[in-house]
Amino acid sequence: MKDALIFDDICKIIAQPRRDWRGLANAIALDLGGKLATGLAIGIGIAVGMALAG
Repeated sequence: MKDALIFDDICKIIAQPRRDWRGLANAIALDLGGKLATGLAIGIGIAVGMALAG
């Protein structure tokens, strides 16, 4: 659900004039940061699960 909100924010910022490049960069950075955090959480979960399994 949160990704849909971020996507909507990115679309709104892209539709605006190109003067506000910081807003676009901020929205993209937040989106990539969220994906990175999710990937790290999944990776750590798999590693811990494999360690517990033997």
